[in-house]
Amino acid sequence: MATGRGWILQQHSLGLAWAAAAPQRLAPPARPSRSFLSSAAPPPGPDRGSFALSKRSGIFTAMSAKLSETQNICIQRHYQTTFVKSKSCPCIESMPSEILLKIFSYLDAVSLLCIGCVNKRFYHLASDNVIWFKIYSSLFPPKRTNWKTNSVEKTAVLLSHAMIQDRELGYWKNEYIMKQIAAGKTRIIQLLKPINPYTGLPLKTKEAIKTCDLNWVIVLKDRNGKEHVMEQVDISFNDTSVTVFWYGTNWPCLDTLSTLELCGVTPLLLDQCKVPPKNGPRRRSLIAEFNLTNLTKVTTMIGSDMLVQLFHLNPGLLVGLWKKGNGIAFVTASLHHHQLIERSTLGSATIQYILPPHKPLLDDVDPEYGLHGYQLHIDMHSGGHTYMCGTFRNLFCRKDYIQNGYLRLTVISLKNNSQHLPLAGKVGFFWRTDVFKGSVQNCYMMDVTLLDETEKPFWCFSAPVYMKLSSKASCLYDYMGQNYDLNYVDSEGKVHIELVWVEETKEYYIVSLVLYLSTEKVNRWFGTKY
Repeated sequence: MATGRGWILQQHSLGLAWAAAAPQRLAPPARPSRSFLSSAAPPPGPDRGSFALSKRSGIFTAMSAKLSETQNICIQRHYQTTFVKSKSCPCIESMPSEILLKIFSYLDAVSLLCIGCVNKRFYHLASDNVIWFKIYSSLFPPKRTNWKTNSVEKTAVLLSHAMIQDRELGYWKNEYIMKQIAAGKTRIIQLLKPINPYTGLPLKTKEAIKTCDLNWVIVLKDRNGKEHVMEQVDISFNDTSVTVFWYGTNWPCLDTLSTLELCGVTPLLLDQCKVPPKNGPRRRSLIAEFNLTNLTKVTTMIGSDMLVQLFHLNPGLLVGLWKKGNGIAFVTASLHHHQLIERSTLGSATIQYILPPHKPLLDDVDPEYGLHGYQLHIDMHSGGHTYMCGTFRNLFCRKDYIQNGYLRLTVISLKNNSQHLPLAGKVGFFWRTDVFKGSVQNCYMMDVTLLDETEKPFWCFSAPVYMKLSSKASCLYDYMGQNYDLNYVDSEGKVHIELVWVEETKEYYIVSLVLYLSTEKVNRWFGTKY
């Protein structure tokens, strides 16, 4: 109660001072008589203290009532401003630069990069050369001729404070980042050195993806240039590919979208001893860009079920649209292991990584150089189910089979029953969202890895495919059932597969598998002139 009386008397004195400084000098109000104070007797009971406070407030009200209405409003505004200012606390942005630099010196590299995104002042302070030289020296100490090493603080003395500050702002920050990126690339290269003899691809691609904390995002751009970034929700590791899934409820409207960008995302600073922060600085590498304008009219639908329709975009992207509303239900990308780490990490946010050009090995002795010694590894799968996985060696093409700009490699012959292979399980593309899940029949992912005679990857892709009823009559008497065709085409070749549905065993049989290689690709790879 004493505090309340003191505050009221303080406001009273401030009001008198404000009135005295006004242009119109007002006479001070008369002091109330004792009879006025004694006439209002306090009520009995516990409200005696509150009544004493109301007497003081009544005095203040009586005195301020003689002021004009305008002066009262000005006084009240002055009280409110003074009260708010008395409650406000100092902001970190108002601190001197010396204190902020001292605080920033206790942060790690990732925290400094994050705090540099707050505003322009913090960016310059968080790029201080003295702070970053200390971080740089702790991770990359200078080489010494003697075996005895000093601490980080003693090492920093080797370069004077003036020499460190003479560098342009952020010099040691950039040096630290570049050294960290180079060290991370070296570790990844070491993991990718062992080669799988069956596929000709790196044996530890899965371990490399987890080591560099590689993820994939899709960037949806509308016609106004606004970006919608969708983080990957799930991932599936296959024999020679990776399947990435995106789904959710916050998809933008399909009619407003123009392009879709598929990017690999890695932490900017990779530390083996720490778990990368979720919202830390990251690097983007553009893998592919797709056009979404008039998607349902331009792109071919490869399958559907009761809820969704599937649309295929080369290379390897599958977009699922709801049948009702035509909105995006999910997006799936199938990424082949060949050069996957390089394509997902070495590009930029706007430019794709360009594979180094292949230098052909010329051979003037072999008249059929480039026509034999091929090896095929094929994998058909969906949702963790493998329908067929096999390796076929010693594939060749005679010169007579070069027609219409393609070399023909027969993998499974239609006339050789011993080569026919079944597809295991119920064939279909399994999809899911936050609420629904389903399966689209006769659709799945197909991974093709073709090696040349030196066992180097010659043609690699991973893409969604679908089987459709064949219009040709069957010439096979050993299989009684419906015939299906499967076709895939890109700039480097074609794949043609013929299947038969066997009603007795309830499964599909591959009775023909033929690869068609572009002669332009073969001539460029081997230096030939077919």
